[in-house]
Amino acid sequence: MLDRHQNQILRLFFAFVAGFISVILFHQGMLALLNLINFIEATPYRTNPTQPFGIPVILSISFWGGVWGVILAALTFPLRNKLSYWLTALLFGAVAPTAVFLFIVSPLKGMPFAGGWEIKRIATGLMLNGAWGLGTALLLQVALDRVNTQQSQ
Repeated sequence: MLDRHQNQILRLFFAFVAGFISVILFHQGMLALLNLINFIEATPYRTNPTQPFGIPVILSISFWGGVWGVILAALTFPLRNKLSYWLTALLFGAVAPTAVFLFIVSPLKGMPFAGGWEIKRIATGLMLNGAWGLGTALLLQVALDRVNTQQSQ
C-alpha cells in the first residue's frame, strides 16, 4: 500500500499521462472530425517540426497536454465521482488552454492576438480543448479507479 505522498505523486503522474494521451485520442480526434465535416482545414496528427527544437507538433502538443493534465487534476481531485468533476474538466479544458494559446502563445509566435477575434478559430480551440479536458478526466478516472481497486485487494 502506498503512503499519502506516494499516492499524490502517482496521481500527478497519471494526470500527466492522461493529458498526454487525451491529446492523441480526444483533441486530435475532434480535430479529425472538424476536418471531416469541413469546419476547418487543419489536419490531425501533424508531424512537422516545431521551433526551436524540431520536435514533431503532435509530440509537442501532447507534452503540453500532459502539463495541463496535471493542472486539471489538481483542480478536480476533490470533485471526483461528482457531476462537477465532469463540468469542471469540460470548462477548464475548453477555456484555460484556449485562452493561453490565443492571448499568449499566438502573439509570441507572430500570429494574431486572440486569433484575430475570428469566431471559427476561437470555437475550434474551445471544442478541441473541451474534448481534451473531458478525455483527460475520463482517462484519469479510469486509471485511478484501477489503482484503487488493486490497492484494496
